Amino acid sequence: MVPVCYITLGALGFVVAPLFEVFSLKGVGWLKHGVGALALGLVSYATVVVCLSAERLHLPGWVDPVGWVLLAVALLLLVYSLFIDIPAHESYVGVSTGRVPVKTGTYALVRHPAVLWYGLLLVSLILVSKARLLLIAAPVWFLMDVLYVVVQDRFLFVKMFVGYDAYRRETPMLIPTKRSVSACLRSISTGGVVPRSEKGR
Repeated sequence: MVPVCYITLGALGFVVAPLFEVFSLKGVGWLKHGVGALALGLVSYATVVVCLSAERLHLPGWVDPVGWVLLAVALLLLVYSLFIDIPAHESYVGVSTGRVPVKTGTYALVRHPAVLWYGLLLVSLILVSKARLLLIAAPVWFLMDVLYVVVQDRFLFVKMFVGYDAYRRETPMLIPTKRSVSACLRSISTGGVVPRSEKGR
């Protein structure tokens, strides 16, 4: 398969991904899980193949340790945001709707923190793998991830979460602000407990 096909394959994973929420809304669990596995499989397979592609970048030696540190940080942040900050079982296994959006932790920073960590992951993979093809694939996949969360934010999450419109007014989508950084740090320092003075704002 030619290199561009692997990039397209990864992009296809993000095209399929919104169906995960669609089937969740419809209460069709087996299709939700199947689509989720397909989307994750496409993106993961394409990423591995592109990272192992033959043509390499010539980077200085200090890039290696920096890349591995960034990779570890990105993976930890992804796991934290996707599986610890939010109720993982309800989000990925259940098909229920009508839940309240999580507004604490990294979700006080931005509404879609995993996109930021995915961008950091792609940068770290470029430094670690030195795959020249990733210089093309990474921006394409990152843009597809952004488009995916735009669809989530505007068309799907408003139907899945009670009070999501209010959350959108309170918290930036992808670019942190001084206020959202403070809210995130405050939330983490208090263990996700919202101070009384801030309730009802």
